[in-house]
Amino acid sequence: MKDFMTMYSNLVQNCFNDCINDFTSKAVSAKENSCVTNCATKFMKASERLGMRFQEANAAMMQGGGAPGK
Repeated sequence: MKDFMTMYSNLVQNCFNDCINDFTSKAVSAKENSCVTNCATKFMKASERLGMRFQEANAAMMQGGGAPGK
């Protein structure tokens, strides 16, 4: 649960910082909304891919008895 909350917090912080830049209105603009959607999608895909690579590295390490690439 802690890892999930950390990942969620990072997603919110990164996408907010990258996409939200107009504070003159209460509403989120269409451009900002699109940016946040794309940012969140990319972040989740990158996290999923990173998790798969860690699993692969761990499996290789378990089979080989050492660090991958050695």
